[in-house]
Amino acid sequence: MIFRFLFRYLALFTFSVLFLFITKASAVIIPYGKSGKIVYNLKTGTFNVSESAKQLLLKGFSQAEYQKKLFSSKDYKNITYSKKVIHDGFGNGFKHIFLLKQPGLPAMQQVFYTYNGKNYFIINLVLIGTDLSINRIVPLNGNLINQEYADVPTSLFVPFDNDTFISYHTVPLTVNVNNPSAEVTALYHNQSRKGFVVGSIEHRDWKTGIITAMDVDKKISVQTICGFTDESITRDEMTHGYLKGNSVSSAKVFFGAFEDWRLGMETYAKLNRISEPPIVFKWNNATPVGWNSWGVMQERITLEKAKQVVDFFADSLKSFRSGGIAYIDLDSYWDKLLKGGLTGDYAQLKAFADYAKSKGLKPGIYWAPFVDWGFAGGGNRKAEGTDYTFGEMWTKVGAGYHDLDGARALDPTHPGTQQRIASVIQKFKECGFEMIKIDFLGHAAIESAHFFDPKVTTGMQAYKTGMEFLLKQLDGKMMVYAAISPSLASGRYIHVRRIACDAFKSIKDTEYTLNSVSNGWWQTYLYDYIDADHVVFSDQSEGENAARFLSAIVTGTCITGDDFSIYGKWSGTAQRILNNTELLKVLQDGKAFVPVEGNRGRSASQLFVKQAGNIKYLAIFNYSDATKAFYIDFTGIGLKATDSYIAENLITRKVESLHHNQTISLDGKDALIVKITVKP
Repeated sequence: MIFRFLFRYLALFTFSVLFLFITKASAVIIPYGKSGKIVYNLKTGTFNVSESAKQLLLKGFSQAEYQKKLFSSKDYKNITYSKKVIHDGFGNGFKHIFLLKQPGLPAMQQVFYTYNGKNYFIINLVLIGTDLSINRIVPLNGNLINQEYADVPTSLFVPFDNDTFISYHTVPLTVNVNNPSAEVTALYHNQSRKGFVVGSIEHRDWKTGIITAMDVDKKISVQTICGFTDESITRDEMTHGYLKGNSVSSAKVFFGAFEDWRLGMETYAKLNRISEPPIVFKWNNATPVGWNSWGVMQERITLEKAKQVVDFFADSLKSFRSGGIAYIDLDSYWDKLLKGGLTGDYAQLKAFADYAKSKGLKPGIYWAPFVDWGFAGGGNRKAEGTDYTFGEMWTKVGAGYHDLDGARALDPTHPGTQQRIASVIQKFKECGFEMIKIDFLGHAAIESAHFFDPKVTTGMQAYKTGMEFLLKQLDGKMMVYAAISPSLASGRYIHVRRIACDAFKSIKDTEYTLNSVSNGWWQTYLYDYIDADHVVFSDQSEGENAARFLSAIVTGTCITGDDFSIYGKWSGTAQRILNNTELLKVLQDGKAFVPVEGNRGRSASQLFVKQAGNIKYLAIFNYSDATKAFYIDFTGIGLKATDSYIAENLITRKVESLHHNQTISLDGKDALIVKITVKP
């Protein structure tokens, strides 16, 4: 007992001496993970980050803009340090607080969060003063250290949303060229896969931009800007809104160095889901599969045609189910089944919903709750279900309004917008719909000069207000699927998110979709499911049909889109492919495949893998017109190079042996998927 007391006393004394030494040396050392270390200089307001003997970040500092003046942690002379134990969704750890004071400037808190056993840290910046008004905070600014000097690292661009057919892209850093990315980026080496991941894990107040750049001396810089707007990325035509109060905090920013950048992105996605847990009801059902009318039918929707699609599913696609369920979803132009507009007679829609249920299927509906499609008719039109005009509800942007995709944004905080949502959603519930596809959600996140609710001052706050109100109206009655929507901020509100913009039937549609999966597959850990959009077979070749279907399998769900109210080549293709129960088994866990190849620019990886128990699935895509040979490097897909395996082609059902560096030849505009059994 005495020995234990002396040991604890000695340990405490040693720590106290060490801390006193560090303080006198004007540095605080913060350990994290297995060998990570943040060394903060109390004299300069800067910090360095390392792991073992490797430098990761040099001269890190924080910045903010106040009263049109840009200042940084380097401008402060009085800096003190404190820490406290924390326990939250991320684990057990410490909150390290550096309090910076300087006459003439708001007080600044640089806050670092470290967690036991976690090889990353989180940082945010808090400004403290009187009646602050801030629209730009940079919690992290510094120089990243390239660990492989012979190889120029690749910078990943992540879009803010999936509108206007925007693509993810990867580019090698170029001298004096900034590479902005929305919310998160990865900076990695394609061959070794080593890299950094830096990104915001909070999205309810700020839009955050991550800017990487390389100067003439090949020094690499990274900036995390809370208050980032760029019309080509965030769609905003004005600056970010201001946050106000006696204390203004940035978003929390994640920083980690990983042996495989793909693991880093998956870690980042999981932390987002912890940081901002879903408020949509918990999904306990199977992976969604089904049909959507926008693939081909579009404006030709009628009650008769919708029922014929139901009949085709009930009679000819009996195996195309997940957990015994398939959804039949009416997209845009469902209002052709109405009499008297959105507040009128929904009898035909209820008849469709009842008919789908009678055949063992679940009915779905579509709506874009935050846009006005008829704005060209003027602002004096009365909004359905309200006493307001549309002109009163339009989001004010500078001297005008926000128009994109042929629709005008509605202010999500306006009572008219909310009353209209409540009115229409009540009609949907009365019809008995069990799924809703919501679209053009990016319009709800646009920055405005003035929201109706004066407490809402930023686009992301408006988005939060609108989505929370929408969910309250849905009241847990429908699965929630989002089409065009913010990539990261939507995790709280929906079950399924479309990974890219519209895709239909061609090999180019497949490649476009898989560009987003290649660089955004990690969102499978942010959402319950990500989706490849409606799979259309039409009259395309067997190879293109296989590729389009497999793009859905690789993404994690499958929504078809052909017009099954009439018989054509697509009908036979659907019966052959969609009733393949072995392929449908791949969807059971609902998780996306992982890309094998990075650094493909605006193209997509050609190989994807997924591990499910002792089964490994390998999907291969040939986006070109010509036959192509693919070399299967076992080390790149997680197999032992010294072993051989048995692989079953799940489309042809042919079984063959597979060995390291084997060549697989694939016709142009074609794809295949093999099931590899791996011994435990």
